Amino acid sequence: MDAETPQNCAVLRTLDVLGDLWSLGILRSIFYGHRRYGEIQRDLGIATNVLADRLRSLVEHGIVERVPYQERPLRHEYVPTPKGAELGATILALREWGRRNLEWDDPLPPLEHAGCGGTIGVTVVCERCGDTVAATEITRAGEAAVP
Repeated sequence: MDAETPQNCAVLRTLDVLGDLWSLGILRSIFYGHRRYGEIQRDLGIATNVLADRLRSLVEHGIVERVPYQERPLRHEYVPTPKGAELGATILALREWGRRNLEWDDPLPPLEHAGCGGTIGVTVVCERCGDTVAATEITRAGEAAVP
């Protein structure tokens, strides 16, 4: 198999679009309900020029869209597109990995389901059989599993 590059690897290509700290932080902020420019800026403490650049890129890639919420003066909020909404599980997975595997002065609480109060978990599930799949059980289509 050829070496994997952003041209032929979905993970590398995705990281080429989203792989910087601020783009992922902006998405996390939007998923947490901070959708207006000033709200995102305050939530992250990000420089306004960096925020403007990353939001522009996220819009250009079709991950978020600018939606007007006020006409005079014209102001927009940023909402995930269907393509962007698919990244919600990725943001949750990154958060949960960091919560469990990085050191914190004060432990971060797990996220809860607003509907029932249960703890949110992130799992990988086989679309065919419905089984939960461990990372060691994953292969690319057409390749043999690595023993």
